[in-house]
Amino acid sequence: MSEHPEYSERDVQREVTDLEGKSATAARLFDIRRIIGGLFVVYGVIVTITGLTDDQAAIDKAEGVNINLWTGLGMLLLGLFFVIWLKLRPTAPPPPPED
Repeated sequence: MSEHPEYSERDVQREVTDLEGKSATAARLFDIRRIIGGLFVVYGVIVTITGLTDDQAAIDKAEGVNINLWTGLGMLLLGLFFVIWLKLRPTAPPPPPED
């Protein structure tokens, strides 16, 4: 006598569908665009705030350019680009299994 319970084809299909749904969710969650975009937005905000609060000595040290402000704004724009790209072109779900 088998100790394993009998599974119907419907039960197996349900489990496969559940795993596919979890796989698609994990793929969207760990999409590299989300990670890169998020990091660039956070660092861009930090560097922009630093650039806004720089004193004249720091600006003079960079040959008169507020390098922190411009770099922070560039990082912020790049991060927003990645996040917008993610929203406009989401990760495609995996193709259904062939029978």
